[in-house]
Amino acid sequence: MGLGALTLLSAQPAQATAPPPRPATAAEAGTNAYLAAVKNDPAALRRFFQRLPKGADLHNHLSGAVSTEYLIQLAAEDGLCIDTTTLTAVVPPCGPGTRPASDALTDRAFRDAVIRAWSMQDFPPDGNGHDHFFDTFGKFGEVTWRHRGKLLAEVADEVVRNNQFYLETMVSPASDSARKLADEVGWDDDFARLHRKLVAEGKLDLVVAEARKESDDSDAEFRAAARCGTDRARPGCRLPVRWISQVSRGGTPERVFTQMALGMRLAERDPRFVAVNLVQPEDWDSSLRNYSLQMRMLKYLRTVYPKAHVTLHAGELWTGLVKPEDLRFHIAEAVNVAGAERIGHGVDLVHEDDWQRTARTMAAREIAVEVPFTSNAQILGVKGAEHPFNTYRSYGVPVVLATDDPGVSRIDITHEYQYAARTYGLSYRELKNLARASLEYAFLPGRSLWRGNPTRDGYSLGAACRGEQPGRATPGRLCRQAIASSPKAAAQWRQEAAFRQFERTFGTRGRS
Repeated sequence: MGLGALTLLSAQPAQATAPPPRPATAAEAGTNAYLAAVKNDPAALRRFFQRLPKGADLHNHLSGAVSTEYLIQLAAEDGLCIDTTTLTAVVPPCGPGTRPASDALTDRAFRDAVIRAWSMQDFPPDGNGHDHFFDTFGKFGEVTWRHRGKLLAEVADEVVRNNQFYLETMVSPASDSARKLADEVGWDDDFARLHRKLVAEGKLDLVVAEARKESDDSDAEFRAAARCGTDRARPGCRLPVRWISQVSRGGTPERVFTQMALGMRLAERDPRFVAVNLVQPEDWDSSLRNYSLQMRMLKYLRTVYPKAHVTLHAGELWTGLVKPEDLRFHIAEAVNVAGAERIGHGVDLVHEDDWQRTARTMAAREIAVEVPFTSNAQILGVKGAEHPFNTYRSYGVPVVLATDDPGVSRIDITHEYQYAARTYGLSYRELKNLARASLEYAFLPGRSLWRGNPTRDGYSLGAACRGEQPGRATPGRLCRQAIASSPKAAAQWRQEAAFRQFERTFGTRGRS
């Protein structure tokens, strides 16, 4: 399907779902005027988007989120080696064909080569971005598994620096033990019987306990690295963070099922964990072959663990990458079979059968789509008018911007907002509501600050805070109680307070 056809489809939703816009406040209008005035000033735009309150990052892989420079530093501290042919980090001693990772701290040419191998730095636009992107994880994997807490300290600081208020990041809990348990139990196509085998004699609970201990250790490492509780605490100490359990979709069916069960059991037993997600390339032969089976696994496990959330990489595909028949159903099955509450990427939407029905379903159920623009461009080559960003919005599907793997991609969330504004001509009010959506559709517990379906009805305060000025320092008693009882509402109120300050700063400049 060509670019013209995609643009036409984007402009023709089956029904209008967006609410009529409420009048902008004077501060919003002034801020929008400032944004228009500096649209050709890159430095001013960067400052504007850096300071824009940007809600949450909901699609973030911890191992791919930290800068490559920091990974090199960690590799050097751990005494790791780097294979000089593949530029893969390996355990010591550093024998023939390897160099100490510490050499990359002093040898500029070696350092630059490692950065290019471990990220998308300087990657040629006509190269195979898909393969290079995914290959990076195997090259630096020996570094990242050792230091979840230190990685989180770096990422949390970056999230706060980019004026965000919450982070959900993906990790693989107790992955070795989960794999061993799966291999011990084996495959059974009766999901209920397979689950009984996993939990028999407390076997799965032992893996859950290991995952929780792993997280305890990560928390301790994080607090030490971030100096939390001291007078030199780093900014990330004040950031609310939750874990999403990764499931390696390329594994055998028993391993995939076991990781799913582990992640969902964790989400119901440990408040630090909120959801599961499938990772690894969706276009691998094994991923394509087992896709529908994996959606049915999740459908069953949701009946066992109804409190666990599910967000799924689905539709991270494009023409030429897979056969046409593989583009026809992934998002629809993630929504209608697995019961996903958010969709990651969702790039191939308009290539699916009856995609309009899927978009309407997502809008009706408030199933948000997580959009990392740079990742989609680097892996799939999809950007601009070819991207379904405007199609989702025209159908009233909630959209949240995300980074995916900002360390690998060499970007931050500020870049993604600036790209969205420039590419799609978004107003300040549209950007503000994108940022609000990232908290509205987060898996933070508690009632939302907003009433109804804010994507459809607009962001209007719920009953407890109705009549209040969002974000003001001293809300009324009922509103204070609502905020105090809900981590989600508390994060949303902090964002609204940041918007008030932001608009006081830039709205005044826009009116001057």
